Amino acid sequence: MPQTYKTSVITSQAPAAIGPYSQGIDTGDLIFTSGQIPIDPANGHVATDIVQAARQGLNNIKAVLEEAGSGLDKVVKITVYLKDMADFKAMNEVYATYFQQPFPARSCVQVAGLPLDALVEFEAIALK
Repeated sequence: MPQTYKTSVITSQAPAAIGPYSQGIDTGDLIFTSGQIPIDPANGHVATDIVQAARQGLNNIKAVLEEAGSGLDKVVKITVYLKDMADFKAMNEVYATYFQQPFPARSCVQVAGLPLDALVEFEAIALK
């Protein structure tokens, strides 16, 4: 029977939440990450180049998952929010270096805006 509890995932290796939410939630079986924009947790800098932004956002996802005892190899679903769909190809090239087959299910949408005027945001669901 699945466990029915949840705990917050908190790591200094990803940026602190900029609102009333957790970096991630551990349900015991699944990890749900909050959206991660490309903030460098070491200095608070937000990447302004899509390649660097995609790397930082995915590194932040990785850090939250690893803190919860999971990892990118256990991601089953990821959602990508792009400020500009013209950045899709460059984001996808970076993304392909973080995941291997079988690739997670994925949605990618263009949005009108992201927090701190970020270029991209990622959120993931992973197995524990």
